[in-house]
Amino acid sequence: MRDFSCFGENGVQIADAAAAASSSSSSSSSVPVTTSSGKIGQNLVTCVYQCRLRNFSCFIITITWTKTLLGQGICVQIDDSTNQCLCKVEIKPWLFSKRRGFKNLEVGSKLIDIYWDLASARFGVSPEPLEGFYIAIVVNQDLILMLGDMEKEVKSKIDASSFAPNVVFLSKKQHVFGKKSYSARAQFCGKGQVHEIVIECDLLGTNDPCLMVRVDGKTMMQVKHLRWKFRGNYTILVDGLPVEVYWDVHNWLFGKIIGEAIFLFQTCFSAEKLWAGQTVLEPSWSSSFRKDPYSKGLGFSLMLCAWKNE
Repeated sequence: MRDFSCFGENGVQIADAAAAASSSSSSSSSVPVTTSSGKIGQNLVTCVYQCRLRNFSCFIITITWTKTLLGQGICVQIDDSTNQCLCKVEIKPWLFSKRRGFKNLEVGSKLIDIYWDLASARFGVSPEPLEGFYIAIVVNQDLILMLGDMEKEVKSKIDASSFAPNVVFLSKKQHVFGKKSYSARAQFCGKGQVHEIVIECDLLGTNDPCLMVRVDGKTMMQVKHLRWKFRGNYTILVDGLPVEVYWDVHNWLFGKIIGEAIFLFQTCFSAEKLWAGQTVLEPSWSSSFRKDPYSKGLGFSLMLCAWKNE
């Protein structure tokens, strides 16, 4: 770990994962929170996946998990390769008592089946379940996406001719809440290790605040003199892969109405190693953070919107 200016090019390697350190002040709220600006920060997680059928046609599937005072909710949106929405299915919070179900849709020549089972789901502080659940999406009898840890149940209950989905996890956007620290979990590559990310920044009682980012308890970057370096980027290494970290804390420091700070963790892989010749569809909410050379690769984006609690 080292201090650096706004635009650093050095990297820090995680050799092995330490036990994830947790802090009571770093956990997300279980319901919408009134922030110091008086705004309501909604507790949600949005995940974007690129899925490919055996005939090479592609879909972008967006899963949004929400948690409100009324309970849990899910929204599933399926777009085609031209970014046209084929269907959108919402399970409202007050309907979430129906924890098992399915939805059959016919969109043009496509038969779309969406199945879910969250009866035994275990949740942490995030709206996204940790285990004991599944969401499965079938298009023309091809299973194109399965989330969760109940593979046997999926195969026994779903009528599909193929159970080998070809999926790339493109991006995740999450709202996090705290006073001094904010935490999230992320898996930066394929079936790699899930890492605990903690962002720390104490703005009270100091004229020279400092920003720190830890991964699995290890300090990976530190930004001093934050009032001069409220925006910037720096490269760290996680699982041997370069991860570009972008931050924008201008609203925390100078906003007349303090809003959320934005943090983006961006990886990059060679597209040829995953899908030769496959066009990558990028989620619009991360496009403003794209920087060369990362804009040309196929990678994973984690965007954290950090809201300060009162």
